[in-house]
Amino acid sequence: MAFSKELRRLKIRKRIRPAVLGTAERPRISVFRSNNEIYAQLINDVSGVTIAAASSRDKDIASAKVNKVEKANLVGKALGEKATKAGISTVAFDRGGYLYHGRIKSLAEGARESGLKF
Repeated sequence: MAFSKELRRLKIRKRIRPAVLGTAERPRISVFRSNNEIYAQLINDVSGVTIAAASSRDKDIASAKVNKVEKANLVGKALGEKATKAGISTVAFDRGGYLYHGRIKSLAEGARESGLKF
């Protein structure tokens, strides 16, 4: 029996999560994508702390009149700038079980453009 999209994503997510671990020096970028918005966080899994977060609901990004893929790129850039201010240059990318294309790829490219390495 075939899985629904959501169950398939959760199955992939459970399989990937033990392998992608965020530390203080190399935090994990966790991505959540809804139908309309996209959210990203820098997480230190060792201490269980969110270092920085950005989303398409932030005022400067939400006011931009662009499509969802371009908004994801802006979220990646904003997260990269916040990470740079926090003194972070390398991260582990956790795509959350989503396929690496479209908005997820755009967010990753935006983060890379702002100076993050992963």
